[in-house]
Amino acid sequence: MSSLPATSFAQLPAPPYYVVAFSSCRTEGDNGYGNMADAMVELASQQPGFLGVESARGIDGFGITNSYWKDEDSIRAWKAVVSHAAAQKLGRQRWYEDYQVRIARVERAYGFEKQG
Repeated sequence: MSSLPATSFAQLPAPPYYVVAFSSCRTEGDNGYGNMADAMVELASQQPGFLGVESARGIDGFGITNSYWKDEDSIRAWKAVVSHAAAQKLGRQRWYEDYQVRIARVERAYGFEKQG
């Protein structure tokens, strides 16, 4: 998403929780994508069960956005939000050559951060 730096990690609770992994290949040009992506992150963050989002896109147009959710009901409710459904339709018409959606339950999570 355009306003999120590539190093922005979502601050998440301890598992379990769910991830919606959205992998996509963009069409050329912005065509309003950046504004819509920002609006969708803002709208998603207002939905019950939303936990956070991480997103990155390469110069070749391939990107991955992971959104994190409390449970599957929250994911289903987000998919049904009218503005989100409209954005999905525009995505198929204007912004994506190809995309894949994968939904998974996160059972364990850990990481590393260099100090100093």
